[in-house]
Amino acid sequence: MPGIAMGFAAWAAPVSAKTDAVGIDAAEIAAPRAPAPTTQTTLPTLVHYPMARRDSVSDHVFGEVVADPWRWLEADIRTDHAVADWVGQENAMARTYLAALPGHDRFAQSLRELYDYERYSLPKKAGHRYFFLRNSGLLNQSVLYVRDGLDAPDRVLVDPNRGAGDAYALDAWVPSHSGRYLAVGEQREGSDWRTIRVIDAASGARLTDRLEWANDTLIGWVGDQGFLYSRYPAPRGDDAYRAPLHDKAIWYHRIGTGQDADVLVYATPDHPDWGHKAQVTSDGRWAVITTEPSTAPLRAIHLIDLAAVRRSGTWAVLPLVDQPTHDWKLVDGEGDRLWFITNDGAPNYRLVRIDFGARPGAHVVVSGGRGLLEAGRIVGDRLILSYLDAGQRLAVVTDLNGRPARAITISANGAASGFDGRPGDFETFYQYSSYNQPPAIYRMDMRRGTVAPFARPAVPFNPADYVIENRQYPSRDGTMVPLTVVRKRTLAASGMSAPTLLYGYGGFDIALNPGYSPWRMAWLEAGGVFAVAAVRGGGELGPAWYQAGRAGHKQNSFDDFIAAGDYLIKSGIARSGSLAAQGGSNGGMMVAAVINQRPDLFVAANPDVGVMDMLRFDRFTQGRSWIDDYGDPARAADWHTLRAYSPYHNIRDGERYPAILVTTADTDDRVVPAHSFKYVAALQAAQIGDRPHLLRVESDAGHGTGKPLDKAIASGADVLAFLAAWTGLPAPSP
Repeated sequence: MPGIAMGFAAWAAPVSAKTDAVGIDAAEIAAPRAPAPTTQTTLPTLVHYPMARRDSVSDHVFGEVVADPWRWLEADIRTDHAVADWVGQENAMARTYLAALPGHDRFAQSLRELYDYERYSLPKKAGHRYFFLRNSGLLNQSVLYVRDGLDAPDRVLVDPNRGAGDAYALDAWVPSHSGRYLAVGEQREGSDWRTIRVIDAASGARLTDRLEWANDTLIGWVGDQGFLYSRYPAPRGDDAYRAPLHDKAIWYHRIGTGQDADVLVYATPDHPDWGHKAQVTSDGRWAVITTEPSTAPLRAIHLIDLAAVRRSGTWAVLPLVDQPTHDWKLVDGEGDRLWFITNDGAPNYRLVRIDFGARPGAHVVVSGGRGLLEAGRIVGDRLILSYLDAGQRLAVVTDLNGRPARAITISANGAASGFDGRPGDFETFYQYSSYNQPPAIYRMDMRRGTVAPFARPAVPFNPADYVIENRQYPSRDGTMVPLTVVRKRTLAASGMSAPTLLYGYGGFDIALNPGYSPWRMAWLEAGGVFAVAAVRGGGELGPAWYQAGRAGHKQNSFDDFIAAGDYLIKSGIARSGSLAAQGGSNGGMMVAAVINQRPDLFVAANPDVGVMDMLRFDRFTQGRSWIDDYGDPARAADWHTLRAYSPYHNIRDGERYPAILVTTADTDDRVVPAHSFKYVAALQAAQIGDRPHLLRVESDAGHGTGKPLDKAIASGADVLAFLAAWTGLPAPSP
């Protein structure tokens, strides 16, 4: 279950800070502006783009002929020499240009300084042991440690930085109930595929267990004997990074055995596109299988009575919610009782308890109405519930019957996550962070209600020097959209405009919560403004906000982002000609679509790992699961909607486009890099002005997670130098 994303500042007083919330009416658009920057620096000059072969490929679909001249770039870069050669030339040209940009090396140095602080992950407790990641500052990958008791010394369990020739990142790491073993997901080259290994927590020895082809999996320990996990069939041939995924299933692995001895527990061969994950309740009584047909919040639930499995040796699966018609999220279980958060009967979700004992049936514990009930945990004998109400976060602690013990309103400028624990536990851990505050880890004593720091970072800047402003602006249809603006306090007080980076996502019901990024801080330290638009399609304002930006309503996301850019300029925050756009994945698609619709609004853009061909996204890896969010290219109405905004198909000859740096990675098997390859080939072939349109491809990396720190710094310096050069932002001072 994902960690609770909520602010808990009132319980985290040591890191809470006073912030300014500014509500601006649409009429309040006059503000002092700084003069346009003057610079003596000459930007590097591009000679010619590499030649991209243009084929006569087209599709006849729903009465239209759609050309696709660069379809050959969909071939796998690892095996197709033509694709590899073209990408190599593009990369060489981009790297040369980026390295020659003014201030490039100073941005790299700034990033090294901003990354160089000790940071911790949230601890996971099992038995008497505490497991956590720690990075001393500039390690490529964080190291997994264990403490044999809260006050015991740290002991290294897994260090991915040691050894050569087998580089990997740690993904999931889940201790068994007693803390005897640790299941660890190893990620290589940024791929979504995982190899699961098992570590003996006492000795640190890696056991012989090795499980391949896990992907988007949870790990549910069944005692110390074994665990449930999700995996796909092994891909055939060389298609591990491109082929559509299907037939995901739940398997049981017994410690000390080979993967070929694993037991198939649950699968749906009649629905090969459905995905399954397994959780085990804290008391080890139930395995709860969640089935997801797509990325939409619709889930089926099946149960396995693990006590019966131990008696009979048979994995009997019982339906609880047989069809995925509503959303169901497991909170936890205790004996014959299971707690779920669901939107069945409550659009904003409610907490229900399923009883299998003396009072069988479903009982409402907390009804809907306070706001959107996002998540919950049971820690000790208390429930910790997270609400989102009109953009404001509220944490409520109740007893197990839903009677409130305390309610805390949280500033929208910070977010806390974690609160892992089990029924009967007396402690939980959480982290608090914001745009100007790296994550600090706190331990909460549930018996006394006290909070103490577990790890607080020391950073080379003063968080109080930055102000976080919460604003609203009207979109094209009059809808008021939340906007967060972060900048130096002195800049805000002066009323002067400055180069501004606008970021957005707007999809899949995902909320952009406040969080720290050294990349963003390097931009802010140089004197820039960072703005986040909570556009429709995201989860910032609840289910209706998400629905208003998905499928046939996707244009609302683009309108909201465009209106954010207009607002930043009209309100004097951003100087005209100094506004840049950035987004990743779905956000990368949004940025590219917006550029096509308003190429005049931005002077520079960085669409990162974006979905650029909206007519063929469903043909690769997990793309079919995005149909609920985007629509189905096989349906006429959906196809016409997708055709109207697909970034690859709507580049407008005769318009002057901003400078564009498209970034992707060769091992991205979530949004395959072919999307970016085809889009850049189309950009470079179009008559859209003399600003550069470049492709930067990271080698041995994926969609973003697991990237080594040296690559994160190198790519960050390239992107920041590019956006700064075109917006007029000076590089940070030495």
